Amino acid sequence: MRTDRTLLSDTLLAVAVAAASVGLFVLYGPEQPAEGLRAPDASGVALVLLACVPVAARRRWPVAGLCAALVPETLLSALGYGTGVAGLAGLVMLYSVASYRGLAVALGALLLAGTLYVTGALAGPGAGMGVSDHLMVVVVLLAVWGAGRSLRLRRAYLEELKDRAARLERAHAADTRAARAEERSRIARELHDVVAHHVSVMTVQASAAGKVLASDPELAREALAAIEHTGRMAMAEMRNIVGVLRADARAELGPQPGTGDLPSLAAQMREAGLVTRLSVEGCAGPVPAGVDLAAYRLVQEGLTNTLRHAGSGAEAVVTVRHRPGELDVSVADDGRGAGQPSGEPGHGLVGIRERVALYGGVLSAGPRPGGGFEVRARFPLKDGR
Repeated sequence: MRTDRTLLSDTLLAVAVAAASVGLFVLYGPEQPAEGLRAPDASGVALVLLACVPVAARRRWPVAGLCAALVPETLLSALGYGTGVAGLAGLVMLYSVASYRGLAVALGALLLAGTLYVTGALAGPGAGMGVSDHLMVVVVLLAVWGAGRSLRLRRAYLEELKDRAARLERAHAADTRAARAEERSRIARELHDVVAHHVSVMTVQASAAGKVLASDPELAREALAAIEHTGRMAMAEMRNIVGVLRADARAELGPQPGTGDLPSLAAQMREAGLVTRLSVEGCAGPVPAGVDLAAYRLVQEGLTNTLRHAGSGAEAVVTVRHRPGELDVSVADDGRGAGQPSGEPGHGLVGIRERVALYGGVLSAGPRPGGGFEVRARFPLKDGR
């Protein structure tokens, strides 16, 4: 449909150019033959119309159309039809070549049109024209050619802008996908930490309740109440984390836990049966929220692993050291149980290692020389921020 509209508009332009050219040819031609000039006649009109035919295909075949239009115009000049001949068709085709073809082809078309004009001016009746007349023709040719080139450059500029906008849109879409993937990865790490910790605590408490259910129902009831409380905490925290994935409304996340919440975490672990001591050294200064959360998750993962693997009677010591330009956090246990893990970190510690590395910290995890297991991270702090 676009091709049909283009052909129709070019055909209408060819008709308009033909009408204007015939009018100029008849009105401004010499009335009587004089000085080698011929008066307008049917043959001249036929040549004028023939020169206008290629305008109908100016966008499809501009170079061939220019050559086809220049032949009748050259014959008109050679046959002596005088200066009244208006070469509108040649100008339109020259403009079309400059507008729709490359620079080399456009320069060749300009050279061809100029050469034919000079040849006709020297050999035909135009030899008697003044210098100013010839200069005017040259200016018109250059102006038409320059207008065509300007349109082509503008069209190329607009295409470049469209292409650049498309590239920016694709880059934005890629960045959005990367951000979403990173957000999903972050949520997955958060969910692992939350689920692993709370489920481990609930498992230990359920095991203790089962052992004392017959002998001490009151203690079993307390363990079941602790399981319920821990489950509610886990569900609330998971809802806050997963809420960001909702499509209909973005959940408002509550404040993320940090080192200030370690006392309550230690108390929760003591309720689960793990002897936990918390030691804070140094003067606590401002800590970035990301580093604060990473330190909390490290302690949570370390205590969860101790509760799961160190066995009954194990003791864990959480140490938080505030130093100038550094935050040092460690979780160490005495590993009295047979289930103490080896030095190879599990999936949880792999996630913790990624968290620590994200903020430029260093993580070390492995067996202690005197027995037990220790997880330790050092976070650099710049100017206390």
